[in-house]
Amino acid sequence: MDRQSYIQANQDRFLEELKELLRIPSVSADSSFKEDTIKAAEYIKAKLIEAGADNVELCETAGYPIVYGEKIIDASWPTVLVYGHYDVQPATPYELWTTPPFEPEIRDGKIYARGACDDKGQVYMHVKAFEAMMQTNTLNCNVKFMIEGEEEVGSPNLGPFCIANKEKLKADMVLISDTSMIANDIPSIDVGLRGLSYVEVEVTGPNRDLHSGVYGGAVANPVNVLCDMISSLHDEDRRITVEGFYDNVLETSASDREAMAKTPFDLDEFKNDLGINDIQGENGYSTIERTGIRPTLDVNGIWGGYIGEGAKTVLPSKAYAKISMRLVPNQTGEEITAKFEKHFNKIAPPFVTVKVTPHHGGNPVLTPTDGAEYQAAAKAMATTFGKDPIPTRGGGSIPIVALFEAELGLKSVLMGFGLDSDALHSPNEHYGLFNFYKGIETIPYFFQYYREMK
Repeated sequence: MDRQSYIQANQDRFLEELKELLRIPSVSADSSFKEDTIKAAEYIKAKLIEAGADNVELCETAGYPIVYGEKIIDASWPTVLVYGHYDVQPATPYELWTTPPFEPEIRDGKIYARGACDDKGQVYMHVKAFEAMMQTNTLNCNVKFMIEGEEEVGSPNLGPFCIANKEKLKADMVLISDTSMIANDIPSIDVGLRGLSYVEVEVTGPNRDLHSGVYGGAVANPVNVLCDMISSLHDEDRRITVEGFYDNVLETSASDREAMAKTPFDLDEFKNDLGINDIQGENGYSTIERTGIRPTLDVNGIWGGYIGEGAKTVLPSKAYAKISMRLVPNQTGEEITAKFEKHFNKIAPPFVTVKVTPHHGGNPVLTPTDGAEYQAAAKAMATTFGKDPIPTRGGGSIPIVALFEAELGLKSVLMGFGLDSDALHSPNEHYGLFNFYKGIETIPYFFQYYREMK
C-alpha cells in the first residue's frame, strides 16, 4: 500500500485518536489540571511508540515533562527536529462554548474543542504523518520529536532543557506546525513572528476597600486611575507612548511592504467575521501590516472591586490588569519589559502606588526563504495544494523559535495548517478536517524534498 492510500484508509482512526487527545484537559496555566496535563504527555508518548519511534521518554523538568522520541535511520541523512506542545489555553468562559470544550464534536467539517488547532491537532498531524511514513517505508530523513507541555505559559523550562540536552537534540533544522495559512485555497508559510512582553500591573489606593458613599470623591479610586493610565498608553494615532518603545524597531522596507500588499485580504470579510463595524490600529499602516510588522500593546484582562451578582457600593483598594506587547525585529522582551515598567511607574499619580510583575516573553524572529528548509516546505505545500505558498509574517509569538536558534543553532520552518478564523484562545476553537488531513499528507513531502535539497 502506498502512503496516500495508507493515510486514506486510516483517516477515521486518526480522527478518533485526536478526539481522545482533545478530551484530556491539559491546561498548563491552571494547577488543578496538573494530572490531566501529565496524562496528555503520556498519551503522546504512547502514540509515538505505536507509530515506530525509538527511545521515547518523558523527560522531567521543573514543570511539565517534555515528550522525546526519535528515529535515526542513517547518520548521513539530515535530521529534522519536530517541535510542538500538548498543553492548551484555559477554556473559560465555559458558557460561551456551543459544546463543552473538552468534548470534541464535528460540525460543518470542523472539530470543535480546546486545543483542536492550537496545538494538539497540528502536533498530531506529525505523529500520524510519521506513522504513515514508517508503515510505507518512505521516511526520508532522521527525525526527532520534542513535544512540550508549557508553551501556553511561556515555555519556562524549555530553554534549560535545550541547554542541557544539546547532543540529544542535535539536528539540521526545526519543523513546527503551530501557525496558520491565509486560506484553505491560499497556502502560506510564516517567515516571521512577533516577540512578546507580558506583564501584570497592580494599582493600590487606600489600605482597604471603602464605602463609596462615605469616601467617594475624596479618595482616588484605583480602578478609575488604572483606566486612565491604560488609556494614556496610546496617542491619537494609536502609537504606543511608552518612552523609547520604538527606539530599536526595524522598519520594513518599501519593497517588502509592497510585497505584503499583494497578500489576498478582504477587509469586509475580515470585519464581518469579527462582527465589527470598523477596524482600529496605528495610523499609516494596513491591517496586514498592523498584525505582522508593527508592535502592539493590548490589555488582556482588567479587574478590581466588586464583580459579583447584584450591587455592592465599594471603592476598591486595588485594581489589576494583564498587558501583552507584541514585538518586531530588533526589539527584545527584556528591553520592552524594562521600558514599560519604568514608564508605568512614571505616569502613576501620587495618590496611588503601582507594581509591575513581568510574566513570560520572547524575542521576534525572521526566517530566511532562500534556504533548503523553507524551499522544501514550499515545494511540499505546492505538491499537495497545487499552488505555491505565499510567505507571510505571523502576528503571534512562538518565543522558542528564537530560543532554538540561540541555544541549538537551528533555523525553524513554520509550516502551519490552521486558519486565523479557528478561534485560537477563544471559545469554540476548532480545526478543519481538511486541514488536519492535508497536514498529514504534506509533511512527508517536506521530509522527501528536504533530503533531496540537503
